Amino acid sequence: MEVVLADALLARCGDPCALLRAVCAPLCAERAEALRLLLQRLAAVEPQAGEAEALRRAAWEVALERCRPLLCGGEAAAGCGERLRVARAARGALRHCVQLCGAPLAARLACDALSELAAGGGAGAEAAVEALVAAAPRLEEPALVARCVAAALALVREEGEGEAIPALVAGRLLPALGGNGAALRYVWEGLLGAGGTPRAGRALLALSALADALLPRGRPGPGPDARLCPQFWRVVQEGLTERDGLCRKRARYLLKRALDLSGGERAELRCPADGGDDSSLFWWSAEENEKLLQFWETYILVMETLEGNQIHVIKPVLPKLNSLFEHAVSGEGGCWLFHPSWHMCIYKRMFESENKTLTKEGILHFLELYETKHLPSSLGFSEFVIGPLMDALSESSLYSRTPGQLMGACPPLGMRLQKFLATYMMLLPEEEKGSFLLKFIQKMTSRHWCAVPILFLSMALAYIPECKILGTEGLHALRDVLQCTMITHQILLRGAAQCYLLQTAMHLTDVDKVSLPEVSSFLLSLRPEESLRRDTMLWMELCSWLQANERCFRKSVTSDFEHQETPSLCQYVCSLVGEYLKTPVSERENCFMPDWFEAKLVATMILLAADVEQMRNKHSGKSNIEWIELEAFLNPLLDVLMKLGSNAYIPTLKTDKSLQLLLKLLQTRSLKCSNTQDDGVLCFIWKSLMTPVESILEFLLRRLTTNELSTVGDLDRCDLYLALIPEIVNLCLQVSWKKVPYIKSFILSLTNASIRNLQERNCKEEPKLQEQIKKVASMASLTAVCELMDRKPEAHLDSLPSVDALKRFISFSQFNDVLKKPSYIGEESSLSEETTFQGWGKIVARYVRDQWICLRFVLSSFPTLAQEHEETSEMLYTVERSGKILQSALEALTILPSDQVLPVFDCMKVLVPKLLDSSEALCIEAFDLGWKIISSLSNTQLIFWSNLKAFVEFVFDTEVLAVAASAKGQAYAKIKEIIFKLIDMSATKTGVFNVVLSHCCQSWIFPTVDERSALTNAFVNAGNYCELITEACVFGTVFRKDQRLIQDVHAFIENLGEKCAANLVTESTHRDDHYVRVCAIKFLCLLDGSNTSHKTLMEDIFIKLLDKDEQVSRSRTRYYANSLQHRIKNRVWQTLLILLPKLDQNFLCGILGKVFQAGFGNNQASVKYFIEWIVITSLHRYPQFLNKFWDCFCYDEEKLKTSICTFLSVLSHFDIILQNTSEKKPALKKALIVVLQWCFNHNFSVRLYALVALKKIWGMCRMLHVEEFEALTPVIESSLQQVENMHGTGNARRNWQQIQDHFFFATFHPLKDYSLETIFYILPRLSELAEDEWISLSKFDRFTDIPLPPAFQWYHSRTEFRDLKPSDWSQQDMGSSSAETDSQTEWTDVQKKIIPWKNSTPSLDLEMVFQDRAAKLGKSNSRLIVVASLIDKPTNLGGLCRTSEIFGASALVVGSLHYIQDKQFQHLSVSAEQWLPLVEVKPSQLVDYLQQKKTEGYTIIGVEQTAKSFDLTEYCFPEKSLLLLGNEHEGIPANLIHHLDVCVEIPQQGIIRSLNVHVSGALLIWEYTRQQVIKQKQ
Repeated sequence: MEVVLADALLARCGDPCALLRAVCAPLCAERAEALRLLLQRLAAVEPQAGEAEALRRAAWEVALERCRPLLCGGEAAAGCGERLRVARAARGALRHCVQLCGAPLAARLACDALSELAAGGGAGAEAAVEALVAAAPRLEEPALVARCVAAALALVREEGEGEAIPALVAGRLLPALGGNGAALRYVWEGLLGAGGTPRAGRALLALSALADALLPRGRPGPGPDARLCPQFWRVVQEGLTERDGLCRKRARYLLKRALDLSGGERAELRCPADGGDDSSLFWWSAEENEKLLQFWETYILVMETLEGNQIHVIKPVLPKLNSLFEHAVSGEGGCWLFHPSWHMCIYKRMFESENKTLTKEGILHFLELYETKHLPSSLGFSEFVIGPLMDALSESSLYSRTPGQLMGACPPLGMRLQKFLATYMMLLPEEEKGSFLLKFIQKMTSRHWCAVPILFLSMALAYIPECKILGTEGLHALRDVLQCTMITHQILLRGAAQCYLLQTAMHLTDVDKVSLPEVSSFLLSLRPEESLRRDTMLWMELCSWLQANERCFRKSVTSDFEHQETPSLCQYVCSLVGEYLKTPVSERENCFMPDWFEAKLVATMILLAADVEQMRNKHSGKSNIEWIELEAFLNPLLDVLMKLGSNAYIPTLKTDKSLQLLLKLLQTRSLKCSNTQDDGVLCFIWKSLMTPVESILEFLLRRLTTNELSTVGDLDRCDLYLALIPEIVNLCLQVSWKKVPYIKSFILSLTNASIRNLQERNCKEEPKLQEQIKKVASMASLTAVCELMDRKPEAHLDSLPSVDALKRFISFSQFNDVLKKPSYIGEESSLSEETTFQGWGKIVARYVRDQWICLRFVLSSFPTLAQEHEETSEMLYTVERSGKILQSALEALTILPSDQVLPVFDCMKVLVPKLLDSSEALCIEAFDLGWKIISSLSNTQLIFWSNLKAFVEFVFDTEVLAVAASAKGQAYAKIKEIIFKLIDMSATKTGVFNVVLSHCCQSWIFPTVDERSALTNAFVNAGNYCELITEACVFGTVFRKDQRLIQDVHAFIENLGEKCAANLVTESTHRDDHYVRVCAIKFLCLLDGSNTSHKTLMEDIFIKLLDKDEQVSRSRTRYYANSLQHRIKNRVWQTLLILLPKLDQNFLCGILGKVFQAGFGNNQASVKYFIEWIVITSLHRYPQFLNKFWDCFCYDEEKLKTSICTFLSVLSHFDIILQNTSEKKPALKKALIVVLQWCFNHNFSVRLYALVALKKIWGMCRMLHVEEFEALTPVIESSLQQVENMHGTGNARRNWQQIQDHFFFATFHPLKDYSLETIFYILPRLSELAEDEWISLSKFDRFTDIPLPPAFQWYHSRTEFRDLKPSDWSQQDMGSSSAETDSQTEWTDVQKKIIPWKNSTPSLDLEMVFQDRAAKLGKSNSRLIVVASLIDKPTNLGGLCRTSEIFGASALVVGSLHYIQDKQFQHLSVSAEQWLPLVEVKPSQLVDYLQQKKTEGYTIIGVEQTAKSFDLTEYCFPEKSLLLLGNEHEGIPANLIHHLDVCVEIPQQGIIRSLNVHVSGALLIWEYTRQQVIKQKQ
């Protein structure tokens, strides 16, 4: 109609130029649209000869003076809708002006637009782009075309905040340039040429917009063929794996378009090889057309399915990856027909998925697929392994066990990683192995990896078959992994990873390329307390490796060997020791302590070389080893040590180094030999070091007691000297007691001199640094003496006269005595040293701590002190004095750093029991302050555990507990409060409860000699604090997945045993939560039922546990399997079963009713088995309780319906119950009567249990020949026979067979299978309890704090019971094994989303108005308009939008476009509004809109029930249909009904009158679509 009116207007007007000028001023929205229409008609017809020039001038004037300003200032127009209309009309008018004026106007517009863009763009950039869009098709000048293309590509590449301008350029300008043959070539070269490609998102945006030109349908295009450009395919591949969903959609669109074009024309083409890669990224052949189509169809199906991100949708498609692989690899020589990078795109997409399950599936599939098949040898594949694969492998959660795996097994990912890496390394060409492996290891250092991935990657490296491929750089990379990535890892995991990395170095290092100094530097990065330690298999393997390769290592640049006949390792170590002990002549005397690195290095290499020498001699058959090499290593050190006492001029640096090396050698211990004499190497070293002992002691005494230690830096030397004293004492005690007198003389002199130094009073106001350092060193010396006497009582040092002087000095000293900060004036060297130290406060804290260590020694020796020195003992023993000391201890806790408070806790342990009666408030303050320190340290791994142990030993000291319990005062309540606080802390910090419980159980059942004052009270404490045992018996949390993973990996490493050196080297901490229950159970196992106090405790615990079970049952009548409630109940009954044999008849008689009551509950299977077991065992021991048992069957059926099976299960073991009964017949008679009545129960499960019991009891009757039952024989025998011969294959027969085969009835013996293994491992496993509830016997063995007696009989279960597999009859028929077969075969059908890609271009300007977008889409031939202006609920509108888009409606009319911003609308529409034209027509404008559409030929159809409405099943929709939907509540208003051409109603069968409006609309839209599809087919 608009076209007709425009033509009529032009025909009536003689001067079109005048008409254009008249329409232009003033230019509102309506006039702008009229102008566009007039120009469109003028451009469509040829002008008359005289009018052409005038028309061009008028069009030129309109373009530059009207349209161009409107594009720039359109924002000034009133209202959003008005502005959009004006801008849209101006764009169209400008385009038609260029058509009328040709190249000159196009050039002018282009020049102006380029100038605006060069000036900075800003708000005018959009207008400039629109001007270029209009000009692009008519540009002719090459230079101008090139400038326009350059500007367009610059905008596409521009990195800014918004995407509007790049989207506009891609959506409108690039297609316009693509229509210009000259411009298209420039665009192509600019996008994918040598100048560099924009980032993938922008490049795909541009390529999608140019798809019509680059990949034309039906005919060859004028431009280049994108399929022949390698860079095009690289961009597509990059887009397929982008994180942005729209980028992936564009990439898939381009791929599908290229495939559709190639398949349609049956092309013959091959994309040139890219770079150094010989294979082509894309090719097509007419002969292979069907095969290629099949491959790419499967490929696209996989990629589109991955968009769903749901594992249940994706998993059925994964087998298709195998078929892709088979299509890609030729059978002849493993040649790749398709470039491997296409497969890598799929895997990368899976690796980067947000769904971790999908990521894991992708990794496992990748490793498994490439484990046995042909691997591509391309460089890209290696880069893929090092890049995306390793990035994905960094996620710890992927290393979890599969449900069927036992705890401690290697996770599937760990095993497949080993096989994959070994396979891939073997298949790589020799020249590429080294570089690949180096990059692989360097990747492990490029980020902070978690402990679990590093462990399994290290393991995979260690399992690579031996080959010499790593050089110096590789060794450095391995060292970096050790140093950079494992600082914060758990100790056992860190140690295991170190072991595997060392094995990697030994297996893969090319010794010709590395020198011994480089090897030794690498070895030093392994921590001896975690991995590399003598006497482990790893150490011996290293010695063998060094021995085998000792003459093969590359010479070091600095080495200068004279004697070539000497083995290189020996020669290297000799030179290493010599170089180490050399001192530069110019070295200052007051230098800082050297770093310990060199001493550790030299000591380690001496020990390694010595063990290599020992190994070499053993292999040669020598029985008497001369230790020639080891003696050569030690001689330079011994020379220096022998001169220490006599030569005062030896450089300080030399003495420091020699003593550091001495200390490291003395600290070496043998793992396997408890006696050093059995270790040949250590024995020789220690004997050699005995020679200079006197010289060393003389040197130490001089340095510690004179003024030679005078600077802050000297305090490190003081620590070195004091650390040597206990080691030298130990050396003399181990090797030769002849030196002990020298030791005693040294201790005497050191103690007296230190006391004198400390007693000196300084009269100056500001003491000098030298004086204060001397005091710090003297107090540290006294501390070392006190600790030495504590640790080495066999040396009898406490008999020295100086010890008495020491005790008197400490007793009368002022506590928390601090040192004033010294004056530094006049001391040149001190200033620099002060700045390097961590402040004077640290020195003072150390000084105060040393005071408390000395006081601890004095306090701990009270008995001796009281007998021999009454004066001193009275000073310390008085309550008043003890109170002051405790007050000082509290002050010390507030001033000392947290890592220095241990000796204060130890002193409080002695003081609090003596003050608890008289100063309870002070003791409670001590408890509170101690707890405050512990709770503040809970996140500090290094010092938390030692502080916790000291705190526990102080608060839970036997005497403290006994005194508090006897008074039953506030201290008793405070200790119980601390118990529960510690248990709460254990929930978040695993291992806290373990420390408390282990200490208490040991002190209660194995009191030490030191606790002789509390010997009688020790076990009484267990009764007073039995909550601790009760809570321990049920302790354990439901772990988070990350915690469970760490525990699983720990168990896996522990299962490796001696194969992993970390298991031998790392100290076992027993921090696993299982050890809490293990400790409690072992404690209970040691209790003796004949001991009155033991008996009382067990009965108390039994009652408390029954109460806890009842409390859990009351809190939740129904609980899920493996929930916390289930676990607690299970632990309760496990413990009760342990206690049961130790309880007497009287007690059992009183509590058996509670046990029966628990059986009436709705229990999970595992709990049910334990209750039944306890009942069977109780009745077996005391058959007189049977009458109580029969009473359980007397309740009404309502109470018994959930529990009768429990009591019938007990009867199935009636032979064991009556085993000790002489009169069996009365009991059998009663049992038979009881069972028979339940054999006829309406419940199938009850009948089955009753029949099992009947079979058992009737068998016993027949064996005893009970005459009274002969009358029942035919009935019972025929009933049992009928059950046995049950015909058919239904559930009844199968369940009868399964319940008889069930372990509880077929194999389990309540007496023979009574063992720790059955209770804590086998029964939980057979009852399908969660695996973290299974406690294996190995954990009982490893927990040695509480040993069970060798004669303990209830340990192992019977072999036949141990080998059973879980099979619960009641759960067996709920499923079948079909799930297993599904995973083995490829699914024949998979879910596939319908994506009509041919009708859509994903690279659209999302800011374009809906009508423009719809035109751009061109996706639908439908003439259906859905009018939803009367609907006001966003959810209904969102659903209708989605439905309309899916079925291709031409437009959806809504009352307001604001609805599309609503979250509910967007949630239901899932972006359909971006692909469907939306039109805004307010309800008040509907009448006019409907009339307009009628004039356009549309039939107006109302969805409404009226008197003349048509049935939907009978109505035939016209092609041009407008569907009017009513309001949710009122339907279609009466004023609109008479505008309808027809009403259609949906036939209904129910009572409710109406459907939801979205559902109604969807039904009609589908019916319209269905009819149109049928017409098209016809």
